[in-house]
Amino acid sequence: MTSVTGAGARRVGVFGGTFDPPHIGHLRAAVSVRHTLGLDAVVMVPSGDPWQKRGTRPITPGAIRLEMVRAAAAGLPDIGIEVSEAEVRRAGASFTVDTVAEMRASEPAVQVTVILGADAAALLPTWERVDELKTQVRLAVVRRPGSGFEAPALGSPPVAMVDMERLDVSSSAIRADVARGAPVDVLVPPGVLEVITRHGLYRG
Repeated sequence: MTSVTGAGARRVGVFGGTFDPPHIGHLRAAVSVRHTLGLDAVVMVPSGDPWQKRGTRPITPGAIRLEMVRAAAAGLPDIGIEVSEAEVRRAGASFTVDTVAEMRASEPAVQVTVILGADAAALLPTWERVDELKTQVRLAVVRRPGSGFEAPALGSPPVAMVDMERLDVSSSAIRADVARGAPVDVLVPPGVLEVITRHGLYRG
Protein backbone atom coordinates (compact mmCIF):
# COMPACT_ATOMS: atom_id res chain seq x y z
CA MET A 1 0.00 0.00 0.00
CA THR A 2 1.30 3.43 -0.90
CA SER A 3 1.65 5.86 1.96
CA VAL A 4 -0.65 8.88 1.87
CA THR A 5 1.78 10.74 4.10
CA GLY A 6 4.58 10.87 1.57
CA ALA A 7 7.87 9.02 1.49
CA GLY A 8 8.77 6.86 4.45
CA ALA A 9 7.15 4.39 6.77
CA ARG A 10 3.46 3.61 6.82
CA ARG A 11 1.50 5.20 9.66
CA VAL A 12 -1.05 2.72 10.94
CA GLY A 13 -3.68 2.94 13.66
CA VAL A 14 -4.42 -0.15 15.73
CA PHE A 15 -8.02 -0.14 16.93
CA GLY A 16 -8.60 -3.14 19.18
CA GLY A 17 -11.68 -4.21 21.04
CA THR A 18 -14.12 -6.96 21.81
CA PHE A 19 -16.45 -5.77 19.02
CA ASP A 20 -19.39 -7.81 20.32
CA PRO A 21 -20.89 -6.60 18.02
CA PRO A 22 -19.09 -3.91 15.97
CA HIS A 23 -21.37 -0.96 15.24
CA ILE A 24 -21.53 2.37 13.44
CA GLY A 25 -19.83 4.13 16.35
CA HIS A 26 -16.74 1.94 15.95
CA LEU A 27 -16.59 2.67 12.23
CA ARG A 28 -17.10 6.39 12.77
CA ALA A 29 -14.25 6.43 15.31
CA ALA A 30 -11.91 4.56 12.96
CA VAL A 31 -12.64 6.90 10.05
CA SER A 32 -12.36 10.02 12.24
CA VAL A 33 -8.97 9.06 13.67
CA ARG A 34 -7.56 8.15 10.28
CA HIS A 35 -8.68 11.48 8.82
CA THR A 36 -7.66 13.65 11.79
CA LEU A 37 -4.20 12.11 12.23
CA GLY A 38 -3.49 11.53 8.54
CA LEU A 39 -2.89 7.81 8.97
CA ASP A 40 -2.41 5.51 6.01
CA ALA A 41 -4.76 2.92 7.52
CA VAL A 42 -6.65 1.98 10.64
CA VAL A 43 -6.63 -1.73 11.43
CA MET A 44 -9.52 -3.08 13.48
CA VAL A 45 -8.28 -5.92 15.69
CA PRO A 46 -10.94 -8.02 17.45
CA SER A 47 -9.57 -9.45 20.68
CA GLY A 48 -9.29 -13.23 20.65
CA ASP A 49 -9.40 -13.57 24.43
CA PRO A 50 -10.48 -10.27 26.03
CA TRP A 51 -8.99 -11.14 29.41
CA GLN A 52 -10.28 -8.05 31.22
CA LYS A 53 -13.86 -9.15 30.51
CA ARG A 54 -13.49 -12.71 31.73
CA GLY A 55 -16.36 -13.63 34.02
CA THR A 56 -18.30 -10.42 33.35
CA ARG A 57 -20.64 -11.83 30.70
CA PRO A 58 -20.67 -14.46 27.96
CA ILE A 59 -18.37 -13.42 25.10
CA THR A 60 -19.17 -14.39 21.52
CA PRO A 61 -16.45 -16.70 20.13
CA GLY A 62 -13.55 -14.85 18.56
CA ALA A 63 -14.04 -16.37 15.11
CA ILE A 64 -17.61 -15.04 14.96
CA ARG A 65 -16.61 -11.58 16.22
CA LEU A 66 -13.89 -11.54 13.55
CA GLU A 67 -16.53 -12.45 10.97
CA MET A 68 -18.66 -9.52 12.16
CA VAL A 69 -15.73 -7.07 12.02
CA ARG A 70 -14.90 -8.21 8.50
CA ALA A 71 -18.54 -7.71 7.53
CA ALA A 72 -18.54 -4.24 9.12
CA ALA A 73 -15.40 -3.19 7.25
CA ALA A 74 -16.39 -4.74 3.92
CA GLY A 75 -15.92 -2.14 1.22
CA LEU A 76 -13.95 0.18 3.50
CA PRO A 77 -10.34 -0.71 2.49
CA ASP A 78 -10.67 2.01 -0.15
CA ILE A 79 -10.86 4.54 2.69
CA GLY A 80 -8.14 2.89 4.74
CA ILE A 81 -10.07 0.65 7.15
CA GLU A 82 -8.59 -2.84 7.43
CA VAL A 83 -9.11 -5.89 9.65
CA SER A 84 -6.55 -8.10 11.39
CA GLU A 85 -7.11 -11.66 12.63
CA ALA A 86 -3.87 -11.58 14.66
CA GLU A 87 -5.43 -11.77 18.14
CA VAL A 88 -8.12 -14.29 17.19
CA ARG A 89 -5.48 -16.50 15.62
CA ARG A 90 -3.01 -16.18 18.52
CA ALA A 91 -3.57 -18.50 21.48
CA GLY A 92 -3.93 -17.16 25.00
CA ALA A 93 -4.92 -13.76 26.33
CA SER A 94 -4.90 -10.90 23.83
CA PHE A 95 -2.32 -8.24 24.63
CA THR A 96 -1.87 -5.17 22.42
CA VAL A 97 1.87 -5.15 23.05
CA ASP A 98 2.11 -8.57 21.38
CA THR A 99 -0.02 -7.42 18.46
CA VAL A 100 2.25 -4.43 17.89
CA ALA A 101 5.33 -6.67 18.06
CA GLU A 102 3.79 -8.98 15.46
CA MET A 103 3.05 -6.03 13.16
CA ARG A 104 6.61 -4.79 13.46
CA ALA A 105 8.01 -8.23 12.75
CA SER A 106 6.28 -8.23 9.37
CA GLU A 107 6.70 -4.48 8.69
CA PRO A 108 9.72 -3.21 10.69
CA ALA A 109 9.40 0.46 9.73
CA VAL A 110 5.69 0.81 10.51
CA GLN A 111 4.69 3.68 12.81
CA VAL A 112 1.88 2.51 15.09
CA THR A 113 -0.81 4.57 16.78
CA VAL A 114 -2.95 2.69 19.32
CA ILE A 115 -6.51 4.03 19.28
CA LEU A 116 -8.51 4.10 22.50
CA GLY A 117 -11.90 5.24 23.62
CA ALA A 118 -11.98 7.25 26.84
CA ASP A 119 -13.14 4.22 28.85
CA ALA A 120 -10.31 2.04 27.54
CA ALA A 121 -7.81 4.86 28.09
CA ALA A 122 -8.80 5.04 31.76
CA LEU A 123 -7.88 1.35 32.08
CA LEU A 124 -4.57 1.66 30.23
CA PRO A 125 -2.44 1.43 33.43
CA THR A 126 -3.81 -2.10 33.94
CA TRP A 127 -2.71 -3.33 30.50
CA GLU A 128 -0.05 -6.00 30.14
CA ARG A 129 3.48 -4.53 29.78
CA VAL A 130 2.01 -1.07 29.28
CA ASP A 131 5.33 0.73 29.84
CA GLU A 132 6.90 -1.34 27.08
CA LEU A 133 3.95 -0.57 24.82
CA LYS A 134 4.26 3.17 25.39
CA THR A 135 7.84 3.14 24.13
CA GLN A 136 6.74 1.62 20.83
CA VAL A 137 3.57 3.47 19.87
CA ARG A 138 1.75 6.76 19.79
CA LEU A 139 -1.56 6.91 21.65
CA ALA A 140 -4.75 8.44 20.31
CA VAL A 141 -7.88 8.84 22.43
CA VAL A 142 -11.30 9.33 20.86
CA ARG A 143 -13.05 11.81 23.12
CA ARG A 144 -16.79 12.44 22.99
CA PRO A 145 -18.61 15.39 24.58
CA GLY A 146 -18.98 14.98 28.30
CA SER A 147 -16.29 12.30 28.68
CA GLY A 148 -14.18 14.58 30.85
CA PHE A 149 -11.04 12.75 29.76
CA GLU A 150 -7.82 14.76 29.49
CA ALA A 151 -4.59 13.67 27.81
CA PRO A 152 -2.29 14.25 30.83
CA ALA A 153 -4.10 11.41 32.61
CA LEU A 154 -2.02 8.97 30.54
CA GLY A 155 1.33 10.59 31.23
CA SER A 156 4.01 10.26 28.56
CA PRO A 157 4.35 9.88 25.63
CA PRO A 158 2.20 12.73 24.29
CA VAL A 159 -1.35 11.67 23.45
CA ALA A 160 -3.33 12.76 20.40
CA MET A 161 -6.90 13.67 21.28
CA VAL A 162 -9.51 13.16 18.56
CA ASP A 163 -12.79 14.85 19.40
CA MET A 164 -15.89 13.24 17.94
CA GLU A 165 -19.63 13.81 18.16
CA ARG A 166 -21.56 11.63 20.59
CA LEU A 167 -23.38 8.69 19.01
CA ASP A 168 -25.83 7.04 21.39
CA VAL A 169 -24.92 3.50 20.41
CA SER A 170 -23.06 0.78 22.28
CA SER A 171 -22.46 -2.93 21.89
CA SER A 172 -24.19 -3.65 25.20
CA ALA A 173 -27.33 -1.74 24.15
CA ILE A 174 -27.38 -3.55 20.80
CA ARG A 175 -27.13 -6.94 22.53
CA ALA A 176 -30.04 -5.93 24.78
CA ASP A 177 -32.09 -4.74 21.81
CA VAL A 178 -31.55 -8.01 19.94
CA ALA A 179 -32.46 -10.00 23.06
CA ARG A 180 -35.83 -8.24 23.32
CA GLY A 181 -36.52 -8.35 19.59
CA ALA A 182 -36.02 -4.64 18.92
CA PRO A 183 -34.65 -3.58 15.51
CA VAL A 184 -30.95 -2.70 15.27
CA ASP A 185 -30.83 -2.22 11.50
CA VAL A 186 -29.49 1.34 11.61
CA LEU A 187 -27.02 0.66 14.42
CA VAL A 188 -24.91 -2.00 12.71
CA PRO A 189 -23.93 -2.43 9.05
CA PRO A 190 -26.14 -4.85 7.09
CA GLY A 191 -23.40 -7.49 6.95
CA VAL A 192 -23.07 -7.48 10.74
CA LEU A 193 -26.82 -7.90 11.15
CA GLU A 194 -26.70 -10.85 8.77
CA VAL A 195 -24.02 -12.54 10.91
CA ILE A 196 -25.98 -11.86 14.11
CA THR A 197 -29.12 -13.36 12.57
CA ARG A 198 -27.39 -16.36 11.02
CA HIS A 199 -25.66 -17.34 14.27
CA GLY A 200 -28.63 -16.45 16.48
CA LEU A 201 -26.48 -14.14 18.62
CA TYR A 202 -27.63 -12.23 21.70
CA ARG A 203 -31.01 -13.92 21.98
CA GLY A 204 -30.54 -14.94 25.59
